[in-house]
Amino acid sequence: MTDTDFSSLALSDALLENLASLGYTEMTPIQAQSLPSILSGKDLIGQAKTGSGKTAAFALGLLAKLEPTEFKPQALVICPTRELADQVAGEIRRLARSIPNVKVKTLCGGVAFGPQVSSLESGAHVVVGTPGRIEDHITKKTVDLSRVDTLVLDEADRMLDMGFQPTLDSIVQQLPKQRQTLLFSATFPPTIESIAQRVTQSPSMAKADEALVHSDIDQQFYRVESGGRTKALQLLLMENQPESCVIFCNTKVEVQEVADDLNSLGFGVLALHGDLDQRQRELVLIRFANKSASLLIATDVAARGLDIEALDLVINYQIARDLDVHTHRVGRTGRAGSSGKALTLYSEKEAFKLGLLGEKLGLHITSEALPAKSVLNSVVPRAEMITIQINGGRKQKVRPGDILGALTGEKGIAGADVGKIHITDFSSYVAVARSSIKPAMAKLSNGKIKGRSFKIR
Repeated sequence: MTDTDFSSLALSDALLENLASLGYTEMTPIQAQSLPSILSGKDLIGQAKTGSGKTAAFALGLLAKLEPTEFKPQALVICPTRELADQVAGEIRRLARSIPNVKVKTLCGGVAFGPQVSSLESGAHVVVGTPGRIEDHITKKTVDLSRVDTLVLDEADRMLDMGFQPTLDSIVQQLPKQRQTLLFSATFPPTIESIAQRVTQSPSMAKADEALVHSDIDQQFYRVESGGRTKALQLLLMENQPESCVIFCNTKVEVQEVADDLNSLGFGVLALHGDLDQRQRELVLIRFANKSASLLIATDVAARGLDIEALDLVINYQIARDLDVHTHRVGRTGRAGSSGKALTLYSEKEAFKLGLLGEKLGLHITSEALPAKSVLNSVVPRAEMITIQINGGRKQKVRPGDILGALTGEKGIAGADVGKIHITDFSSYVAVARSSIKPAMAKLSNGKIKGRSFKIR
């Protein structure tokens, strides 16, 4: 046993067994630095970027002292976006599988308020949400936070960038003064130091080694001529043939332009930017996570908090305006120690940024040659999966097993051709192998789920 084994921590046998079943044996750097302090009850300030394993660190800390028989919120986790809140809540549920009847509730904007109130009335141990919606529930007295003994501020710098400081201050004022506070932030501008001083008491410090977090990411840089970015992008995509790739642009206008260009070249592309409403964003993310589109073009609003597994490639269409953001982008691949690849395009005007970036990352950056034009003779790759939408969800008591059974029952498709199933309140989404999409549509159109017929598309 080493100091980085989870078994070296003061965790219950049930939590350790569940960690082992999930394949969690050795701690990431931020986990090894922060968990001893968290489990001892100390306040903590952690500097950790996306993909470092910080969610498991604070989740294990709050679960270790949870009292399952007390059905009042004992931990409050505040996140900047609904996507991150959903991801964090999902991870807490996974880590809590060995503890009977643990209820984790999400309180986020963009969804109806009433059902959240009803859900809270049935009891909650952990509340995960966004600042505005949590404040709404406090104002309307629909959530009782009087028993909260752990407060987590996740990606605090992002929340301050989005203007949530007054809201956070208002929420904190309503919490018990005797509590443990865990603040995680990718960067530490003066505003973070200021809020850390207000909400924590004698905190321990933990910082993930950036080099360790990104040590398994192969970073390559390509100089492009004026007007040559789209062609360079096409060459790189044809050579690498990624299964899941995020292409980052600096503005939402560029996102749409790049998406339109790649669509015209035959690529399957999704675009994610600030002009999309919550429902549109949710559908884009579900389709991308389901692998029914290989390419996601995004602004940096998507650089954090996306629940995307096995992202094999990140491409920076330009160098990020803020060099810290480059690290967030690159951190989408090679998460928590797995290998990954990141490619960055830059022009002569951006060469000075390249030098600054090299100093920041401790890299000697050289320009690579773009792939030969012969790669364009290959067939444009298509996503292997297609997503089917079913107009029934949690409110209609639809479960993943019901959908799987409907697809694979008598004269159905093979179970291996069914991918991810994602269920929301009123809709369900299932990824099906492209080769089986026609029989899958026929099976769902002509059959029933839980004895009911649902519209599909």
